[in-house]
Amino acid sequence: MVGSAIMKRLEANGYTNLLCRSHAQLDLTRQRDVEDFFQEERPDYVFLCAGKVGGILANSTYTAQFIYENIMIAANVIHASYTSGVKKLLNLGSSCIYPREAPQPLKEEYLLTSELEPTNEAYAIAKIAAIKLCRYYNEQYGTNFSSVMPTNLYGQNDNFDLETSHVLPALIRKLHLAKLLSQKDYASIARDLERFGNNLPAGSSDDLDLLATHLSGFGIHPDRIVLWGTGAPKREFLYADDLSAAAVFLMERYDASDIGEFINIGAGKDRTIREMAETISRIVGYKGRIEWDGTHPDGTPQKLLDISRIQSKGWRADTPLEKGIEKTYKWYFQ
Repeated sequence: MVGSAIMKRLEANGYTNLLCRSHAQLDLTRQRDVEDFFQEERPDYVFLCAGKVGGILANSTYTAQFIYENIMIAANVIHASYTSGVKKLLNLGSSCIYPREAPQPLKEEYLLTSELEPTNEAYAIAKIAAIKLCRYYNEQYGTNFSSVMPTNLYGQNDNFDLETSHVLPALIRKLHLAKLLSQKDYASIARDLERFGNNLPAGSSDDLDLLATHLSGFGIHPDRIVLWGTGAPKREFLYADDLSAAAVFLMERYDASDIGEFINIGAGKDRTIREMAETISRIVGYKGRIEWDGTHPDGTPQKLLDISRIQSKGWRADTPLEKGIEKTYKWYFQ
């Protein structure tokens, strides 16, 4: 999602000499492969967007994978950027780096002032390590490596997997599937599951009972949808195209010495998960009930970034939340 948005932004700004590799072509967790790529291609500027990401379920389930893969990606790319003489690197982190109980809104100086949120600690530690790598390479080797901390992101090419997606794409997909189920549009449900994953058991696309049972395992029913937690936590969301604008803006205009150890990127406004679910339900057109299962964790109570530092440099997000959700939903079901 983020990489494709930045590519689109760079192309719109007139850049043509863009070096890209898919995961199948270049596994960033493999040090030798990364070093060979950098030595062969010699890029001048690097956007470090790659990483293993997911919501509460994925973060809690795949803890070893999350910390290992994200640390390896950051260490390999940052070190290879240094050894190959990259002029400037922009490392994209995550707002989950901040302590669970930090004051709101979250200022850059709150990093490492208290304990992290347990449900995404492994991912957060890897992202903090990447920030520190950039800082210490700058201090020891005189590199020009910066880090930015975006808030929760959403947009085209997001991950809509029912088990590993973040909250906003998960809400879009679950509410859309619940609408289709209430309309008994089983053919569209089967196509959706084939396109975005969580495929049906063999033969269930033609068995309405099996189809309903499969979706109920994700809290999706014809008359209601059951969501994790209480709905009370507050989250800030940023459209991926706005993040791409901020990333290119900073890369073009500012050095690491201007940015500091890292800088927040956000929209400056948050909403409860309950409010988000109601907004998305209205956009999707789902008429059923929304229920909350408080036996599952809520995660961090609130995450709202202090964006005064990037605003002082002349950048603000352009896309209102409802408009961004409408664009994302249109892309999702097209």
